Amino acid sequence: MSDFQRPRKHSLTLKGHRTSVSLEDPFWQQFKKIAQERDLALNELAAEIDARRGTNAGLASAIRLFILEYIIQSE
Repeated sequence: MSDFQRPRKHSLTLKGHRTSVSLEDPFWQQFKKIAQERDLALNELAAEIDARRGTNAGLASAIRLFILEYIIQSE
C-alpha cells in the first residue's frame, strides 16, 4: 500500500457552476478511469453522482462511495 496522503482539490463544473472536490490521488485516478470507461466527461459523471447523492453526503464522499460501488460491481 502506498503512503497515505492528504486529499487534493480538483475543479469540476456542475450545473454551470464551478466547484471543487478534495480527493486523494488514487480516488481521482479511479474517477477519471470510470468516466473514460463509460465514455463520459468528468463533469458529466460528477453531475450524475451529484444528482443521486441527496443531502446526506458531500460530493467528495459520494464520489468515493460511487467508486467503491463501481469496483465491487465489477468483480
